[in-house]
Amino acid sequence: MISPPPTGRLERLRRKARYLLSLPGPGIVTGAADDDPSGIATYSLAGARLGYGLLWTSLFTLPLNAAVQNMCARIGLLSGGGLAAALRRRYSRRVLLTLVSLLFAANVANLGADLAAVAAGVDMLTGLPEQGVIVPIGIAIALTEIMIPYRIFATYLKILTLVLFAYVIDVFFTQPDWSEAIKRTFIPHIELNAEFVSTLVAVFGTTISPYLFFWQTSEEVEELHHYHKERGTEPDVRRAQMDVNAGMLLCHVVVYFIILTTAATFFPSGVREISTAREAAEALRPLAGNKATVLFAVGFIGTGLLTIPILAGSAAYAVAEVFDWKEGLEEKPRQAPQFYLVIAIATVIGLVIAATGIGAIRALFIAAIINGVTAPLLIFAIIAVSNDSEVVGAHRNSALSNALGYATVVVMSLAAIAMFATFALSV
Repeated sequence: MISPPPTGRLERLRRKARYLLSLPGPGIVTGAADDDPSGIATYSLAGARLGYGLLWTSLFTLPLNAAVQNMCARIGLLSGGGLAAALRRRYSRRVLLTLVSLLFAANVANLGADLAAVAAGVDMLTGLPEQGVIVPIGIAIALTEIMIPYRIFATYLKILTLVLFAYVIDVFFTQPDWSEAIKRTFIPHIELNAEFVSTLVAVFGTTISPYLFFWQTSEEVEELHHYHKERGTEPDVRRAQMDVNAGMLLCHVVVYFIILTTAATFFPSGVREISTAREAAEALRPLAGNKATVLFAVGFIGTGLLTIPILAGSAAYAVAEVFDWKEGLEEKPRQAPQFYLVIAIATVIGLVIAATGIGAIRALFIAAIINGVTAPLLIFAIIAVSNDSEVVGAHRNSALSNALGYATVVVMSLAAIAMFATFALSV
């Protein structure tokens, strides 16, 4: 019989575990949430349609994404409020309500498709029917977000970020052409046709997603409240910058490996279109074996469980700030009823969307294109707010941050214009 470890040793192990879990912050969670089933869908289609041709985008969008998310983090830390509250200082409620309405619509569409993807993964791994598990999964996630305090809920989200490494492991079952992959990583490949441009816009749109702006800002505020602070300090700003940069790096490494995996399997086999999450995982089976399929399925289950509450939560933060309602995952439901009602409504609408049986991959790919078109408007507003000394004090954007921010607006706007132009010419 093995004796249990001494009490002192056990306590030291617990302290180390608590310390390790405290290191990742909102930036890590946000970066992981960026690789949700929407991202998996878009990156899988990018690899299937264009092979290694868009591997360069993971390097290209990394500094752009990090710049915008760092602005959002500073807005939250230094204003002590969420992004919608900060935007309300500069823009009318009508303008803000329009932006938040678009955010809500995009979030619930993503949420519904993510629920469908999680249900498909559960079906593949357990045999339980998709339609039978969608509602229980949705209700369980919503109740977890509503009933569990933020400090515990945040730990759950941090642990789920580990599932992203499934996509890194997947590559080693697929035997990619490394010489071609390295070439396409550092030498951008561009084609002026509707398929290429729309895929490019979708990659930009799902990587630089509006819901992440609101979530990042509000979770920095939640962290402040957890430590009983009204505003962030200089060390808090430095901590947030490292956290955000680490989260964005994690996100883009996973982006790279998903495109690499699907480019090595789907593209050479002639698979060009994927309409459901099940097809994305099952298509790997004859090409890379059962283990790769299982890892892919586990990945989109985990990322769905991570992202679904973030989609509902970011919508709730934004709506609550527009109407000046009490908000926060640390609050009890009776203390912030409207905030939690928005979470419940978003989840119910998402359940309805999921129950319709719409192909999750196709729906999410279209949603990613919409995000790619609408995100520049929000980023432009974020740049303005993060240069406002009344909001961020002395921590206004550096010249480099402004350059990267405006470059993000220009690149995404040009990509969207090019997409419409190529579609018009192809008609």
